[in-house]
Amino acid sequence: MASDTNFELSKLNKAAVSNTIKRLSKFMALRVVMLFITIVVGIYITILIANMGGYVDTIMRNDIRERVNMQVSAMTANKPMSTEHRADLVNRMIALEEKRLGLNTPFVIRSFRYLANALTLNLGRAVHMVSDHGSRAVSNIILERLPATLLLMGTSQLFLFIFSVFIALVLSRAYGSFWDKLIITLSPTSSAPPWFYGIFFILLFAAVLKILPFSGMVSAPPPKETGAYILDLLKHLILPAGSLVISSIAISIYNWRTFFLIYSSEDYVDVAKAKGLNPREIERRYILRPTLPTIVTNFALLVIGLFTGATITETIFLWPGLGRTIYRAVGLYDTPVIVGTTIIYAYLLAFTVFFLDFIYAIVDPRVKVGGGNS
Repeated sequence: MASDTNFELSKLNKAAVSNTIKRLSKFMALRVVMLFITIVVGIYITILIANMGGYVDTIMRNDIRERVNMQVSAMTANKPMSTEHRADLVNRMIALEEKRLGLNTPFVIRSFRYLANALTLNLGRAVHMVSDHGSRAVSNIILERLPATLLLMGTSQLFLFIFSVFIALVLSRAYGSFWDKLIITLSPTSSAPPWFYGIFFILLFAAVLKILPFSGMVSAPPPKETGAYILDLLKHLILPAGSLVISSIAISIYNWRTFFLIYSSEDYVDVAKAKGLNPREIERRYILRPTLPTIVTNFALLVIGLFTGATITETIFLWPGLGRTIYRAVGLYDTPVIVGTTIIYAYLLAFTVFFLDFIYAIVDPRVKVGGGNS
């Protein structure tokens, strides 16, 4: 009888494992399909917006015609040429340039070609922009500007996240205290954007006090010694990173503090306090654990945001990052660069959302991957 019982239990366990694997596989396949569709739609919309529905073609054609006319005028300045021959030369040069840029193909067809290249991470070549080494490859332009953005955004946003969560947790223990009221009072200061604080900091610390540089990533020429170079880099980092932190610190602490207070007022927390559990243990098990999915989500989205940069702030401080690159690309109607940065962000966001589902299942026992009954 015992062997029969063990055999039945073994069959039940195998069936449960098989059912779990099937549900997990179905869940993963569905998530991949949905995320892929989202990426395709998002990238195609970006292509349409970046090209203004095809209107950028008109701008580029006018620009080509203007440049070609100037080139032909310079070429034929000292050569007698009939009006008909000159017009024919202009038209042939315009046709060659439009063919080189693909403007001889209707925009609708090219938009799907752009989409196919984007999905395969073939970012193509920039129309106007070049890297510091003279390359027009969009991938080279992005990779060249990425380290500066990761340094600026990583320093400011990671500090902002960790500091905000820590201080908010402390304030949630001291509800109604002076510091708690101070944060509530200061929270409206976050309505001003980072670039506003950036301009103010430049005027105060660079123009008036003259203790920090106006802009740039390093001095020109940069220090040759490694130690001096790092110190110079950190000196240039203070103002842009400081403006990003100061613009969001008060509201970030206020939001997290309110979030922790909501969970600390739950009934199960009152029961834990009535049992006489240690306050630190209550905080760790009954407040932090339920909020962990939200904390993880915010941290993951923060990490993705590091790759986008701070467009206006980087431009104000002449910081050579992706944010400033995107700003220049928009002004130059350089569609490949705009779409290329969007593609990177879209893929990062999709992968993050995909893996967050599994992280939720680890940190929150209430979440069941794939659905179904327990």
